[in-house]
Amino acid sequence: MANLKITLVRSLNSKSEKQIATAHSLGLRKIGAETVQPDNAQTQGKIKVISHLIKVTEA
Repeated sequence: MANLKITLVRSLNSKSEKQIATAHSLGLRKIGAETVQPDNAQTQGKIKVISHLIKVTEA
């Protein structure tokens, strides 16, 4: 399977607790933080929840 590089590009301030928890579960806590995650159903679901806050590229 391929991997996805996920970067937090917008702040988590004033976001819902669900969105903050989703970002933290991906390992994203500060703007500019990057993580590499496997491209699977769980990761795709998390990306969908916070798609407006992140940038996703192939790793």
